[in-house]
Amino acid sequence: MNTNTVAQSDYAANAYTENVQQTTKKSAVTNGKTIGNPQLSEKAQKYYEQLKKKFSNMDFILVSADKKEEAQANAAQYANANHTVVLIDTDKIEKMAEDEAYRKKYEGIISGAQTQLAQIKNGLGSNASHVKGYGIKINDNGTASLFAVIDKSLAAQKERIAKNAKTRAEEKKVAEKKADKKKTEEKQELKNDKSKKAEEKEDYVTVTASSVEELLKKINDTIYDSMSDHVKTPQEQLLGQHINFSA
Repeated sequence: MNTNTVAQSDYAANAYTENVQQTTKKSAVTNGKTIGNPQLSEKAQKYYEQLKKKFSNMDFILVSADKKEEAQANAAQYANANHTVVLIDTDKIEKMAEDEAYRKKYEGIISGAQTQLAQIKNGLGSNASHVKGYGIKINDNGTASLFAVIDKSLAAQKERIAKNAKTRAEEKKVAEKKADKKKTEEKQELKNDKSKKAEEKEDYVTVTASSVEELLKKINDTIYDSMSDHVKTPQEQLLGQHINFSA
């Protein structure tokens, strides 16, 4: 037997084994934000770093396969006011690293969702300030879900301030007639403001949609609902709720 042929065969076998090990052996991902204990092969980890650089204006969060549902349920925890969040699981990263067609498809989904969210921000107008952050969840069926995290307490606070502005202005006019009284009231008002801030709690709600139009509607509906819930008096809430059964 030709010893050169045997050596070449052994080299090819070793190279194949090494390549398979590189593809299948996985290690924990320690660079970047993660949910659960995501693990990737060496090739997938290299691709994932390239993906994050390609979409550097987005905030990628890698999700282990067993935490996908939990990640979506707790989306409010990961919302970022400065960057769009991308929730993507390890299985997709592995396949994107191996399959060029699959990679192009899902990179296109990420890019398209990014454009859609930019349209939503522009379409919200003044309501945009009530949104804590936006995100994209890459689904298994080749689509992306858009989500927004809304701070309902901000919406309620804004409406309370607007509604009570006239009352506070009138109270100040009365207080101005007596300087001593004014100082006392200002001190009391400052004390009350501090107490209110201490009592206020973050009230976040996450809305999810499959399109720009749907998400935009859900955001606006949630903000308006939170305003009416906090502002209406018991008497106001009863208006329009009485049904006449005499007809």
